Amino acid sequence: MLRNLSLISAILLPVPALAHPHVFVDVEMAVVFDSDGGVGVRLDWVYDAYFSMLVTADLGIDVDGDLQLTPEEQALLDEQIAAWPPDFDGDLEVLQGDQPLPLASKRDHSMIYRDGLLRETHLRPLAQIADRTASLTILPYDPTYYIAYGLAGTVRVEGRDDCDVSIIPADLNAAYSLVDELLYGRPAEDVGPDEDFPEVGRSFADTVVVTCAGLL
Repeated sequence: MLRNLSLISAILLPVPALAHPHVFVDVEMAVVFDSDGGVGVRLDWVYDAYFSMLVTADLGIDVDGDLQLTPEEQALLDEQIAAWPPDFDGDLEVLQGDQPLPLASKRDHSMIYRDGLLRETHLRPLAQIADRTASLTILPYDPTYYIAYGLAGTVRVEGRDDCDVSIIPADLNAAYSLVDELLYGRPAEDVGPDEDFPEVGRSFADTVVVTCAGLL
């Protein structure tokens, strides 16, 4: 995960851009059912062009600007994302009703650089399911809203064909009202680098609900 690099890259941003969020990520999502009854959420995080450029500059890769990485540059990129920080939970919440479900460690983790954009892919298996008859509710978000995640494209279901997917867009008016309330009317750009930004990211999250005809 590029969170450890994002702090470095944010330093390079011009002062007016230091309002939240700092990084924009398009999220492509698939809910994956396997033959053993397991369920996971596969995520493709496509980082915005500006942030991708800052990261490549920070790592010293694609220095010739041809938007292609040498094997050595790809190895360096892989090294930077191989291990997530210990306190990072993956910016993903999966629930049944109001009950959050525990997620297992990421699998099938990779990073590619294509057309000037960084794309990070991984699978998050569900460690357990509370009720195999209940719908799954999935929210991709950064609690601190340092990173803005937005669903892109259709949410796919793999491994079965009896599931319906509905997407509930974030209520942005309510989310911005919450930010204003928590900051006591201060503009977000006035929050200093040493201050904790309120954890409002969930309010900006699009919600995915997966409902299947039979047992999950």
